[in-house]
Amino acid sequence: METDGGAGNVVRNKKLMLKDYIKGSPKESDLHLTTESIELKVPQGSNAVLVKVLYLSIDPYQYIRSTKIEKPGYFSSYSPGSVMASYGVGRVLESGHSDFQKGDLVWGTTGWEEYSLITEPETLFKIQHSDVPLSYYLGVLGKFSRI
Repeated sequence: METDGGAGNVVRNKKLMLKDYIKGSPKESDLHLTTESIELKVPQGSNAVLVKVLYLSIDPYQYIRSTKIEKPGYFSSYSPGSVMASYGVGRVLESGHSDFQKGDLVWGTTGWEEYSLITEPETLFKIQHSDVPLSYYLGVLGKFSRI
């Protein structure tokens, strides 16, 4: 049974997956939009954070990661069949981590999906100033503000 949301409910989760490694210019056929069910609940005993994704970035490095990298270095390839990932902004729906509470706004690495279960919450940062457009956290107020 699917519902409209809330902790513990099951909802439909649209996600964009890499169908196969990109060769040459990216084509629509390299990606696959799918919908799966997700329970809006963090696994018991986990320190994961469940986020409703509000904004996503599209960055040049994603092309590199979508190709087959023969000698991984700074970047490793996405695996065909995996959800694309990048920086995102979202709202915490449920958390097993003491630094994040339901309702917190966060930015960090998320999947290209409506709901993202972040199993490594050290890649998330709490948004302290929501008086600016949240999309700014994908640019000037996000990763590059930490350099």
